[in-house]
Amino acid sequence: MSNIIEAVQLASEKWKAAFNAGDAAGCAACYEVDAVMVAKPFGVFQGRAEIEAFWANLIKDGFSDVEYIAPDLRATSETTACLSAGWRMNKASGVITKEIWVMQSTGEALLLEDHFEATA
Repeated sequence: MSNIIEAVQLASEKWKAAFNAGDAAGCAACYEVDAVMVAKPFGVFQGRAEIEAFWANLIKDGFSDVEYIAPDLRATSETTACLSAGWRMNKASGVITKEIWVMQSTGEALLLEDHFEATA
């Protein structure tokens, strides 16, 4: 199951790099086409277009410099993994309660579900 762990580590770093570069489309590209993002207290976002719009708005509002705190990444099968962590950025912090990553036929992992909460 190390392949899924390695793929998720790479994909998660790719997402963080896109966010920190102000690239909302790059963030959205890390999600499956029909992914679901539950962002408390902001709402539920379905599909890449809604997810990209959420990240674009956050970036426009000056949010950046995201980092994960004490990430816990576990393979749940040969092709799926779950990540949880604390997070912080320049203007907010919170918790990732569950990211479900799925290995694609290309060998790349993409987010199927993203559940997180802003707490400060």
